[in-house]
Amino acid sequence: MRVFLRAVIIFIIIFLGYTLYAQFGYYESEKRDGEDTNISDEQLEEEKLVLPNDGILSLVGKSTVDIKKIIGEPNRIDPSAYDYDWWIYGNDPKQYVQIGVLNNKVVSAYGIGESLNADPFKIGQPIQEVFQIAPMSPSISAEYRGNSYRFELSEEDMNTRPSVKFGNVYVQLYIDKFDGNLSSIRVMDEETFIKQRSYEVIFRGELIEPEFVTADKWKEIEKGSEKQIFEITNMIRKRHQLETLQWEETVAQVAYLHSADMKENNYFSHESPTKGSLVNRLAEYKVNYEMAGENIAAQYVDGIAAVEGWLNSKGHREALLNDEFTHLGVGVDELYYTQNFIKLR
Repeated sequence: MRVFLRAVIIFIIIFLGYTLYAQFGYYESEKRDGEDTNISDEQLEEEKLVLPNDGILSLVGKSTVDIKKIIGEPNRIDPSAYDYDWWIYGNDPKQYVQIGVLNNKVVSAYGIGESLNADPFKIGQPIQEVFQIAPMSPSISAEYRGNSYRFELSEEDMNTRPSVKFGNVYVQLYIDKFDGNLSSIRVMDEETFIKQRSYEVIFRGELIEPEFVTADKWKEIEKGSEKQIFEITNMIRKRHQLETLQWEETVAQVAYLHSADMKENNYFSHESPTKGSLVNRLAEYKVNYEMAGENIAAQYVDGIAAVEGWLNSKGHREALLNDEFTHLGVGVDELYYTQNFIKLR
């Protein structure tokens, strides 16, 4: 009888122990691997990224009245292909700023330069420090007007132009992968981020598109992009202690004709099927020079992205940062971009 009772007690202890272990083990497994926990972690991470009270990250959503009080009147206003106008602030030799304005409200901003307030980041900051401030993810989600979007970043995107969300504001970080530092910064509201589609996107619902751009408006956008590329190029040269370049109108015309030729004839090359090399094209316009170089790009969302792309390509970077060049002409035809560098005789 005692043996029987002892056996029953042992069985009950083992059964209870196994039940408690199984329940505890199941709970721990859910905590580690459950989908709900992962979502909660992402939400907690986003809550840590709080927009600062001042600096370029704080400008999105402000009125044009506020912007004039903070920065002043723009040097000029350039249209964009994404419904907003760029207010250009380029007089400060230590910083260059573009403010995207739609319906009297800031929807985007871009800045570069050593004195730019990019809090919590800093232009020139090592990328390791940037990633400590805001860990990056290879995918970014957005919910807008009942539509769902997921943007997928490639390895190249992660290395040169990742984005991170601060609440409903998207911050795109342009990284100089050769120096390993933050080169410049762009901020956008949700609608603008979706319209520009800087990354591959998967969506449910409607894909929001910018308004149709007429041929006349494209001409205005292109002229603005040419000036922006010129000014951003000189800001990058200043950062590398190089002399700034002077604008050369005839060379700019040569550059524009090459961009137009690439778009019209659907090719992408320094060698034109009909006009030949840069040497041939400069000779046709009787440009007198000692040395010349050319950068081309296509399908970047705008001139900002094109310049930062050139900076991260070895051959293009060498032209961009060549200390012998003295003049630059830029030509843009829609999303085709050409820079022609020369050293005058």
